[in-house]
Amino acid sequence: MEGLVGASRVTPLRTHLRQKQLPFVPTSSLQFTKSLYRNRTRVGMNKHPKSPNPIAASIQPLEASALSRFDNTQPSKEVLDLWRNADAVCFDVDSTVCLDEGIDELAEYCGAGKAVAEWTARAMSGSVPFEEALAARLSLFNPSLSEVQDFLEERPARLSPGIDELVKKLKANNTDVYLVSGGFRQMIKPVASILGIPPENVFANQLLFGTSGEFLGFDKNEPTSRSGGKATAVQQIRKAHNYKELIMIGDGATDLEARQPGGADLFICYAGVQLREAVAAKANWLVFNFEDLISSLD
Repeated sequence: MEGLVGASRVTPLRTHLRQKQLPFVPTSSLQFTKSLYRNRTRVGMNKHPKSPNPIAASIQPLEASALSRFDNTQPSKEVLDLWRNADAVCFDVDSTVCLDEGIDELAEYCGAGKAVAEWTARAMSGSVPFEEALAARLSLFNPSLSEVQDFLEERPARLSPGIDELVKKLKANNTDVYLVSGGFRQMIKPVASILGIPPENVFANQLLFGTSGEFLGFDKNEPTSRSGGKATAVQQIRKAHNYKELIMIGDGATDLEARQPGGADLFICYAGVQLREAVAAKANWLVFNFEDLISSLD
């Protein structure tokens, strides 16, 4: 997930459409379009319509000219050695482990997708603290507990191709796996369960609700609720377990920030969903699919 700490160039990936429905199952698609059904309005309706089959957008290979802009698509021997011998790997969730941005999907489901997207676009044009951006977007639709539960039932998360196999491979190599996200535990917990990642290995934000299920806000004590939070979470993980070699994988600026003293030794940029050029250029290793990481562990 891209942090709201400044604008960076995002390269859209060309697509063509075909019908497919594979909820919560890894597919060969790298992006999904929005569900076709219309969001219900927030007034006068208590039930959400069931969604029809989603449309999957199959990604064509990037042109050679696009790849030629980067000199980090092949790992150095030092990078490869660190990757193969890592004690722990931390994954971003939105646009990395999963194909979607969770808060944008939830906002759209609650009928505020356009407003949240417009606010996010304005935020991306300048420097905005993450906690301010998060609070502002949530205030546009104030999701109730029942809405979040209905959303999770009707729009299950869609995993990026190969992530399940990669996690299995890492665990087989005795590498601990973590999810470190600016998203919400309520939405990430099912993903962690599918991938066999224990709850204590999830670092994310927490939506807060009252006794009647009304939205109260989010837990500001979570490190990922603040700017620089992912770096703080990774440092906490490393210190708690005394890991010698730790790696961060993600697509955005907040993931890149985790590579610092006491944090991640290595940052791998995953551009299989979004190619953020400013971030990709600074990565130790730029990959466009998880298969490259899987094969490198053999």
